[in-house]
Amino acid sequence: MVAEHPRARSRSALALAISLLAVVAASALGGLASASSAEVYRRLEQPAFAPPSWVFGPTWTLLYALMAIAAWLVWRTGPGRETNRALTLYAVQLVLNAAWTPLFFGLGWRGIAFAELSVLLVVLVATVVAFWRRSAVAGALLLPYLAWSAFALCLNFAVWQLNN
Repeated sequence: MVAEHPRARSRSALALAISLLAVVAASALGGLASASSAEVYRRLEQPAFAPPSWVFGPTWTLLYALMAIAAWLVWRTGPGRETNRALTLYAVQLVLNAAWTPLFFGLGWRGIAFAELSVLLVVLVATVVAFWRRSAVAGALLLPYLAWSAFALCLNFAVWQLNN
């Protein structure tokens, strides 16, 4: 086994820290825009398949951690057009992710949030494919996020219809 050069190791650690900070920023932006989201969620008429509000915090914590690790693994594949494309898609989906919460909870625009989440899902599928091409592990780490986002799309639609 070849030892990693100290400079490369510190760049890798910095990249992991940046990746973690990016998901924390996305989470914080969404959270700031709708600090009362748990209360709003409880007041909404819910479909039978809606999880209790306490499920979202732990779920998103895990998903954000997996997302950060996946982005870091892609970054570690080295510079190049494909890596840049994958990380650009990742950044776009992260912005879309952060935008959903203020739309749905902060502004109460459930239909717009549904449309935005639909776009997020398309970009997320492209991100998973791009990540998978760089690192199968990175792509696989995004699959729970993809599944949760697809579930969220169904839940968003149902809540929108029930509260129209």
